[in-house]
Amino acid sequence: MSKADQLFVQMCQDIIDNGFSTEGMPVRPRWEDGTPAHTIKNFGVVNRYNLQEEFPALTLRPTAIKLAVDEMLWIWQKKSNNVNDLKSHIWDEWADESGSIGKAYGYQLAQKYQFKQGEMDQVDNVLWCLKNDRYSRRILTNIYNFQDLHEMNLEPCAYSMTFNVKGDTLNAILNQRSQDILAANNWNVVQYSVLLMMLAQVSGLKAGELVHVISDAHIYDRHIDIVKELIERPQYPAPKVTLNPEITNFYDFTADDVIIEEYQKNPQIKNIPIAV
Repeated sequence: MSKADQLFVQMCQDIIDNGFSTEGMPVRPRWEDGTPAHTIKNFGVVNRYNLQEEFPALTLRPTAIKLAVDEMLWIWQKKSNNVNDLKSHIWDEWADESGSIGKAYGYQLAQKYQFKQGEMDQVDNVLWCLKNDRYSRRILTNIYNFQDLHEMNLEPCAYSMTFNVKGDTLNAILNQRSQDILAANNWNVVQYSVLLMMLAQVSGLKAGELVHVISDAHIYDRHIDIVKELIERPQYPAPKVTLNPEITNFYDFTADDVIIEEYQKNPQIKNIPIAV
């Protein structure tokens, strides 16, 4: 059975059984009808995924792995903040009439800084370090730029990646301030697992462990019954996910270079309400 399924079920059950409810308290998010979107939540959830054991895609319901990768590359490779550069439509609610989400996500990764080895952006600094200074304890990115928050249509949820090399293996920690567990949990896990695999491959390393740290792990009130049904579904072995081995430059990867095999999964859940 997929270890990602097992972790997901344990996390959801713990939130349902022991989570804190915001019912009756002032909250910012609203449902489409204007009703306050309350949650039950746990603080400081940490999940560990060993990519050398299996790829952490849920089988409880399908995760659109290639669309998730397309979004990750939109941020990390294209360094874009315009939804017109994206295949999915999950960002449309936060885009203005031109398609921009403001100075968020890819915009921040495109900004250049003066590093010891010269002027470059955060992604290029990671790539340089993994090839030239891989045992550094300072290989990280952070897109939560307080100076630009007022010009972001959505403040970053997954905001920081810290990379660490152990022998010939690349590991990483993904820090997330907030996560809608039903809508986004495995989507983000899949994205950053593939990112770890890509960065490892182009750096001559093996992908190791992704540690996912969630400050506010929540289930929305209108998602609770859906989650209860979801975590009772049968579980299947994890799919096999590999990369096109011919790619040696991070900027040459596309979503089509992600090879997915033997992905057995339960039916999709459609029309999940999203709070904004």
